[in-house]
Amino acid sequence: MSLFINHFLKFLFLLTPFFVLSMFLSMTQGWEVRQKRSLAIQVGIAAFSACAILLFFGRFIFEAFDITLDAFRIGGGSLLFLSAVGLVNSNVSDKKNPAMEPSSRVSHIAVVPLAIPVTVGPGTIGAMLVIGAESAGFHAQLVSLGAMAAALVFLTSLLLAATWVEQKLGRNVLMILSKITGLILAAMAAQMIFTGIRNFLLP
Repeated sequence: MSLFINHFLKFLFLLTPFFVLSMFLSMTQGWEVRQKRSLAIQVGIAAFSACAILLFFGRFIFEAFDITLDAFRIGGGSLLFLSAVGLVNSNVSDKKNPAMEPSSRVSHIAVVPLAIPVTVGPGTIGAMLVIGAESAGFHAQLVSLGAMAAALVFLTSLLLAATWVEQKLGRNVLMILSKITGLILAAMAAQMIFTGIRNFLLP
């Protein structure tokens, strides 16, 4: 149970739910509630598919390119750190979605850019590959998949209730929560890099 909670919290911060929510709200200004809910579900499905592939096939990518796990910890951690810095410095409140026909809005932005790279960005991809490679055995993989699914359910639920959350919290609070998420991501990235360097120096 502790492993599940640990992975759930990792995935939750890797997916940067409050940053995704801020982007979601910015790109769906003036949309109908029905369109927002349809988009939220499609983003959740697309992000789950991408994360599941990364978790289960990460080790094969390492083997194919002869990359060690520690080397990827350093590289992925560096990317994640840059993503965290960008998250802390970001300001998405003024970004708006270009005008589109109502019927084409959802399909145009569900996978790109909201699922990839807003939800599953380069730093998140690197971290997902490392977590997947570290999850040795069927039980560990099952726990990782369940934790990742739970984190995405939380994110999708947050997007489904986007309008209500915005009314209750306001954009400024959401931006503050996004920046706090960025700080925690920076700490996770630093830990990945330090672990990779330590294992290189002390095999």
